[in-house]
Amino acid sequence: MGQEIVAQHFHQRDFQQFERRLRAETDLVGTWLAEGRFAQQPPVVGLELEAWLVHPDGTPAPVNEAFLAAADRPTVVPELARFNIELNVSPQPIAGRGLDALEAELRETWAHCIAVAASMDVAPVAIGILPTLRDADLVPGNMSDMARYRALNEQVLRQRRGRPTRLAIDGRERLESEHLDVMLEAGTTSLQAHLQVTPDDATRYYNASVLASAPMVALAANSPFLFGRDLWDETRVPLFEQAVGIGSFEVGYRSQVPRVNFGTGYAGWSLAQHFRENLDLFPPMLPLALDDDPAALAHLRLHNGTIWRWNRSLIGFDDARTPHLRIEHRVMAAGTTIADMMANLAGFYGFAAALAADPSPPEAVLPFDVAHANFYAAARHGLDAPFTWVDGGTRRLADFILDTMLPAAAIGLDRLGVDRAIADRHLTILEARARTGRTGADWQRRAAAAFGGDTHRLTLEYLARQRTDRPVHEWKI
Repeated sequence: MGQEIVAQHFHQRDFQQFERRLRAETDLVGTWLAEGRFAQQPPVVGLELEAWLVHPDGTPAPVNEAFLAAADRPTVVPELARFNIELNVSPQPIAGRGLDALEAELRETWAHCIAVAASMDVAPVAIGILPTLRDADLVPGNMSDMARYRALNEQVLRQRRGRPTRLAIDGRERLESEHLDVMLEAGTTSLQAHLQVTPDDATRYYNASVLASAPMVALAANSPFLFGRDLWDETRVPLFEQAVGIGSFEVGYRSQVPRVNFGTGYAGWSLAQHFRENLDLFPPMLPLALDDDPAALAHLRLHNGTIWRWNRSLIGFDDARTPHLRIEHRVMAAGTTIADMMANLAGFYGFAAALAADPSPPEAVLPFDVAHANFYAAARHGLDAPFTWVDGGTRRLADFILDTMLPAAAIGLDRLGVDRAIADRHLTILEARARTGRTGADWQRRAAAAFGGDTHRLTLEYLARQRTDRPVHEWKI
């Protein structure tokens, strides 16, 4: 969940003090890993779901402040825009019926959000990019009333030296736009999977998450349209990467690595390298003076929250203040239904577990540059994307999912101790989606054609089908 802050404007000494503390905490993480201080428990899973609030005509409803007050749930929180919210659920050990427990809480929270929204004559909708979203909706006046977001906006502008963000996406059509703020980021909403693992397994699981990114972004694709233009199957990817683009404008830093990125390579000896990379490559954005105790890792965790790898290493603490490592897999779009999203999570967890346990590490065979190319091809072309695997051959991604990924995911879920009936239920949905090619992006395009490009009708028809909770491969036009 986004951490609120108490300051918005900063001075040079704030950056110097923050970086000093960040360096000490980064060193401490390396020491803890060497000393075996991190949690050793079996895999624990969790999720975050970002969503939209819409008016009865399907347009964005910038009312999240009133909605959140009425919802009165600490697990339902604001996002960057006033028409976005985020839902969180309690982490669960994945073994046995853990996925069912995760799903039950998500369903209860989502039902609560639907009821609260209905009392305000709005509705929540889980979709990657809202088809009715206009460029004019992404303005500072629609930013959520939080100091964190105002400060983030100010620092992005400072590090860009006041120059605008230029959005340019080539897809089935071309889109260009220009913004003097970070509000383009609010056009993207996702389902984020969390996977807590032991330090000994962490690098293999991280690399497995990287390798799983291409099939997962294609299976979950649900963002073909932006500002009325038909672009990528998962347009969230180029939109988010460009929305907070700083790159060569970052003053005083050696790197031009963007803050939203696929990573600079596979993980090596330890995930500590990601926190060291954060220190070395990215200037602080929110240089707050936080907890003086380095063991709280407050500065490291805040800084990490302003660097958005598509697979991100995280550090958390349990109730006994024991630190743990987890991987946040950020490639999946929000939606289409809870049934579909739970299937996506199961597919990711299972495939990652299978890859991480492979005695012949696939990351030792498949170059990172190929995994990188696989991901962007999948985001652009979805299940029809060309995909290259460890055998060196290239084939259609849907065929890889059916022939290789899903059988491996079944083995991985079994290895994780997931109840067999639960695993089968979720993987059957993914199999049908891959076999038919009916993702959220595919349905949206077919519906747009049938409705003459009417984005309002498209959004309302989508919402009606989402409420049925029937998997998207069964949706009719």
